Amino acid sequence: MAVRRITPAAVEAMQPGDIIFDTEVRGLFVRRRAAGGVPHYNLKTRVKRVQRIFAIGKHGRGYWSPESARREAVRILGLIRDGRDLHAERAEEKAGITFVRFSERYLAEYAALHHKPRTLAEETRLLRLHALPALGPIKLREIGRPEIARLHAKLSGKPVTANRVLAAVSSILGWAEKVGERPVGSNPARGIDHYPEKGRERFLSADELRQLGEALERAEAEGLVDWRFVAMVRLLLFSGARLSEILGLIWPQVDVAAGVIRLSDSKTGAKNLFLPAPALAVLAALPRLADNQHVLPGERPGAPLVGVQKPWQRIRSLAGLPDVRLHDLRHAFASVAVQGGESLFIVGKLLGHRNVTTTQRYAHLSPDPALAAAERAAVRIAAAMTGAAGEIVSMKRKTR
Repeated sequence: MAVRRITPAAVEAMQPGDIIFDTEVRGLFVRRRAAGGVPHYNLKTRVKRVQRIFAIGKHGRGYWSPESARREAVRILGLIRDGRDLHAERAEEKAGITFVRFSERYLAEYAALHHKPRTLAEETRLLRLHALPALGPIKLREIGRPEIARLHAKLSGKPVTANRVLAAVSSILGWAEKVGERPVGSNPARGIDHYPEKGRERFLSADELRQLGEALERAEAEGLVDWRFVAMVRLLLFSGARLSEILGLIWPQVDVAAGVIRLSDSKTGAKNLFLPAPALAVLAALPRLADNQHVLPGERPGAPLVGVQKPWQRIRSLAGLPDVRLHDLRHAFASVAVQGGESLFIVGKLLGHRNVTTTQRYAHLSPDPALAAAERAAVRIAAAMTGAAGEIVSMKRKTR
């Protein structure tokens, strides 16, 4: 702990655990708690003989400087001299925070730091369209199960959306418990059952894969779509990757010699994508641009390929497959692997699934081992009945 005049240079030089008490305004101090943490200004004083600490805010551009923190500390001290109970007023203000106000804090202080950008964008969209119109003006501590249940029921016609909104609201209320804005164990969204969701699984048959291959060849030969979109479809089919993984792929991540793509981040974290010969052949034919590291470069320097849906609609129309989505190409890769005898464990590793239950959707495509065993036994019996079999082992127990 140091006692000196608080200056911007002194604050910027603070180390984790440092505290500086100001020499100009008695009780004003700035503290830096941890490595990488932002210093915060506080005021320590006595109110009716009880020591109190008032939080002012964090240091930095757009927040508080030493001078503005001094002015705020002087203002607080003046209010205390006038007999104001600021702690009680702040507690009352917290108790009265609305869902919309706290949602803004949740997105900025928690979701932005812990969620991936796409997840954050989707969560923000669901809140803006569905949760905030229903819950926004309600005080955070007054939200109970009836309000959550009504919101969920209102979206029952769209069960997937209803469940995602419920999860987003539950996450906000759960975080409110962690930061002391709601009592622990009070999250009313936890006891509401999710609606059943019907997964859309579209697997491509051998004939459909042939149709798609012919459509890609025609699109490429006649220039019906840009070469990048043709390469994108082939890479999705040959790797089982997610669309975001292929669109965001850059050349430094591609290890041709090892036959892998090393992703430092994906929907499920760091992972390797394996590159079989057809995928390597697609990559080998692609140009490498000096001003863009993306395997599928966009129009602007350094940008990835975007606007993939319309070209894909042209390709699937050529193939006569109007209901096939780009994500279904990932299903196609997995289904062919399973039908070819690969274990669900291996297929899950290829797809980058963290949980084996995610891969279970392909279980019905796997050859039944019991059926295969029955087939082998029946073939042997049939052969024995025609005299074409070798020795048949008796199933009777041996007696001594």
